[in-house]
Amino acid sequence: MDYAFHYNNTMAQTGIYMALRNILGELDAAPVILCIGSDLAVGDSLGPIVGTMLRTRRRFPGYIYGTLREPITAKEAKYLADFLKKTHPRRVIIAIDAAVGEEPEVGLIKVVPGALRPGAGANKRLPKVGDVSVLGIVAKKTPPLYPLFHLTRLGSVYAMADAVAEAICDFTLDQSVNYSQKCV
Repeated sequence: MDYAFHYNNTMAQTGIYMALRNILGELDAAPVILCIGSDLAVGDSLGPIVGTMLRTRRRFPGYIYGTLREPITAKEAKYLADFLKKTHPRRVIIAIDAAVGEEPEVGLIKVVPGALRPGAGANKRLPKVGDVSVLGIVAKKTPPLYPLFHLTRLGSVYAMADAVAEAICDFTLDQSVNYSQKCV
């Protein structure tokens, strides 16, 4: 089942948290967070902003790949998928990326079971990554991707990133109680 929440909805953060909980249940170990995107275009910066927000929270117990300082682009994500599976076996990978969609979908944050295909909005054919996908619909899909890269509002992307980062942080912290109880 797919879940979608508009970033302006005051309950978006709670909705994302509940969607992750419904999809993943209880985890045995902290998830790996893969934040895909680039700091070169506002429309593609959702992932790196989420990664940076998570990295600056001292209480976040998971692994984070992709920040504004060290972005993971769609092309790099295909190589990183194998690395993550080898480096973090048996860990759930939550992949976060910006996406394009139909006009009514702009502003939605979607939580979807299964992997995402980085670069799909730019018609790139790259392998899927992740076990759960969090997608922020930042612009309307058009043949030229000019709106995605140049006309997307930073305030919208930042608000989406804040809701996603808080929800993932809350989810991971709640799960960390389970990790410690299973170790005792």
